[in-house]
Amino acid sequence: MKSLRIALTKGRLEKDTVALFEKIGFDCSAVKNKGRKLILPVGDNQFEVVLAKAADVITYVEHGVCDLGVVGKDTILEHGSGFYEVLDLGFGKCKFALAGPKNKEFFSGYSSKTIATKYPNVARNYFENKGMDVRIIKIEGSVELAPLLGLSDAIVDIVETGSTLKENGLEVIESICNISARLIVNAASLKIRKAEIESLAERMDRAKEGTE
Repeated sequence: MKSLRIALTKGRLEKDTVALFEKIGFDCSAVKNKGRKLILPVGDNQFEVVLAKAADVITYVEHGVCDLGVVGKDTILEHGSGFYEVLDLGFGKCKFALAGPKNKEFFSGYSSKTIATKYPNVARNYFENKGMDVRIIKIEGSVELAPLLGLSDAIVDIVETGSTLKENGLEVIESICNISARLIVNAASLKIRKAEIESLAERMDRAKEGTE
């Protein structure tokens, strides 16, 4: 049977996941010295790592070309549902928040609000749960610009330290939910290769808790 294949979100989550694998005892030298390669062996071909953008990690897992994936909860909330989320890996921590200009009351009045965001599905669900009718504008770049230019009343975005908001005269109005990296699994893979996948997930769980 072929090796398990794990899609990793390129960048910080990739580095944190590799560090976790090394903590377990896997040789990740091929991943750390990858050059331009995108599919790389881990250990003695114990499994393969595929490096991809966050949204693509979900696509590869949903379609079964990768058995597992490591991706942020933000991407899961925005893009995904056709897989199992099996483990909170505890790194890549931040939060979704509603933010807007300082000293400006957002929830007062009855006028419809305009929200700028890179995450329209997350924003839509948040405001639907509040029973609020909002206009959502998708922004690809620095979403903080939208209220500064008068395009929106507020933004829904990922907040880590809040320094970018502060430097641009914005503040958190309300926290929406916490975010961290998650291990996701293809539904068919979990049935066919249950023992392998559960064993790896357990080892990752113990390693993140420092008990491996």
